[in-house]
Amino acid sequence: MPVESVATPALWFISIAVLLGLLVVDFLVTRRPHEVSIKEATGWSVFYLALPFVFGLWLWYEFGSGQSLEFVTGFVVEKSLSVDNLFVFMLLLAAFSVPSEIQQRVLLYGIVGALVLRGVFIAAGAAMLSAGTWAFLVFGLVLFASAVKILQSALSGEPAEKDTSKMRSVRLLRRLMPVTDDYRGTKMLVRENGRRALTPLAIVVVAIFATDVVFAIDSVPAVYGITEDPYLVFTTNAFALLGLRALYFVLQSVLAKLVHLNHGLAIILAFIGLKLVLHWAHGVWPAVPTIPTPVSLGVIVVTLAVVTFTSLRSRREEPVSLD
Repeated sequence: MPVESVATPALWFISIAVLLGLLVVDFLVTRRPHEVSIKEATGWSVFYLALPFVFGLWLWYEFGSGQSLEFVTGFVVEKSLSVDNLFVFMLLLAAFSVPSEIQQRVLLYGIVGALVLRGVFIAAGAAMLSAGTWAFLVFGLVLFASAVKILQSALSGEPAEKDTSKMRSVRLLRRLMPVTDDYRGTKMLVRENGRRALTPLAIVVVAIFATDVVFAIDSVPAVYGITEDPYLVFTTNAFALLGLRALYFVLQSVLAKLVHLNHGLAIILAFIGLKLVLHWAHGVWPAVPTIPTPVSLGVIVVTLAVVTFTSLRSRREEPVSLD
């Protein structure tokens, strides 16, 4: 049966309009290429971190504590996954030697791509849930597989994508069109020697879009493990992604220090996968217990706190080089 949502068509319209308005503001901010100062990045980060909690309070007032708690829990999960997304973005920006003054424009393209892909996956997930509870089992298995993959990568100490030139999307673009040797500001397509040519900016944007697909596969089933309401799934993803552009520059130096982040994300995804499987099993055998949302929030917060502590402690215990 269809999943009941708190959102009316009017609320959907207003929410999408606000989202588009915030994206327009972000494009205006990045219209003039410039290096982002810590003060600027911190200001925008505080703004985008305050928005979801204001929204959560509004949900509490309008619909009660249940929906508000589901939203906050889903937001914490999505924000955690988005930090990992930022780490991959950092690797890609470094691999393509993206000039610092246009990095925020690249990040914004990546965020827009992620929002579009999440919208597609959210609609597909809602359709699957409407078709039957078997979708919870599918989502749970997807998250288990993702957790194993992330944990293997974390234990090996190697990034998931070591050579961007080997990405299929990048290789295909290079075969289809010539690519300039240098960046041309925020332009992705230019005319050179009488022919149209891509700039390296177009290549890095396509590479980021390709990683967006992978993260959408992980994140959408993860938040459906918290709430079945497509509107809450959409808003948790939107709020988690909106502030990534500014948050990247705040956390740029911190990201490399969170050496145990992927271990924590693997645990969180496996836990939510277990919750989804139990939810499916409860529908088949009512005696099977389910995991309440407050317990989920507690496990997620404690896991993130522990991996942050262990990461910072391991960095302090590293021997100092005398070279």
